[in-house]
Amino acid sequence: MRPPCEGTPEMIDPRGIIDEFCDLVRIDSPSLREAEVVAAIRDRLAEIGVESETDGASEAVGGEVGNLIARVPGDTNAPTVLINAHVDTVEPGRGICPRVEGTVIRSDGTTVLGADDKSGVTIILAMLRHVLGEGLPHPPLEVVFTVAEEIGLCGAKALDYDSLEAEMGYVLDGGRTMGVITHAAPSAYRLAWEVRGVAAHAGVCPERGINSIRVAAEAIAEMPLGRLDHETTANIGVIEGGGATNIVPELTVVGGEARSHNDGKLERQKDLMVGAFETAARRHNAEVGSDVAMTYRSFHIAEDEPALRYAWRASENLGIRPRTERGGGGSDANIFNERGTPSVILATGPADVHTVKESVDAERMVESARWLTEILGMIAADAHA
Repeated sequence: MRPPCEGTPEMIDPRGIIDEFCDLVRIDSPSLREAEVVAAIRDRLAEIGVESETDGASEAVGGEVGNLIARVPGDTNAPTVLINAHVDTVEPGRGICPRVEGTVIRSDGTTVLGADDKSGVTIILAMLRHVLGEGLPHPPLEVVFTVAEEIGLCGAKALDYDSLEAEMGYVLDGGRTMGVITHAAPSAYRLAWEVRGVAAHAGVCPERGINSIRVAAEAIAEMPLGRLDHETTANIGVIEGGGATNIVPELTVVGGEARSHNDGKLERQKDLMVGAFETAARRHNAEVGSDVAMTYRSFHIAEDEPALRYAWRASENLGIRPRTERGGGGSDANIFNERGTPSVILATGPADVHTVKESVDAERMVESARWLTEILGMIAADAHA
């Protein structure tokens, strides 16, 4: 076992992390509107001495800019490693005003903070600045900052994987607790329905109408939702219908999802949800159209996979207790694994993501940057063992 990287705690300091993170979250970057933050990251990479370029993903996803890709030469005896974070944030995420309390950073309570995933972006930049500045050993790196992750992992899906050489990957898009390695994530379906009834005056002749909202409500009431078991969840998240209280609503649109680590369970849940709408529509002589799409596929990284093994050993080297965790959401790691690059997700420090209570501790970001540095040093060292 190699010793922890000498000098790492001193060189990756919380103040620098705080300043860079706050600078990045002040730049609006909702999904598909990431051009300004990509330009800022590209400038920071150039200052470190790393060249980068954007790909053609903007055309595929309908956004302002493509993924930002940097290739960093390293020990040619070591396998190439993919390092990733995404640059887009969820709404409300415009006009973010970070508030620093010691080493903890929060928003002002009117927006998300954007630590998902600008904590990951900050950690990668800090790691590169330290490793390259100190001349620390590391394998060849393919650093990919993806766009449009929050709306369906779109940037990762649009990557040209034939141009990548990475044999393993680390996605900096994890949770609060250091040492947690997310080694599995579910498959997911996105589901949408259009329920079409018959409009009528609600006070004069309601019997001539078919209430599309009622049809949708009955369908939703019949389907299992929430946490269905330790592997499976389902949700209805969007309902839009009607135009006035005195009109029997003709059209109602419903959106939902289902996720599971077990593909058989996922298929059954998807069929139940679609079937509930079809049954309710037949009951009322309404029409229903279903739109079902696989958003991403599950992955499970085995304990003996190098990506997991190095993350585990590096955490131990730094005196942080490692543990694996099965995630409940999707990330770019789903796509990397599906496309043949075994990848795990590393903790980056944020809490209460996707809410206006979101926060991140700069100390945790420092630890994550040290962890990533240690992983890369171990990979390079083992190439000569």
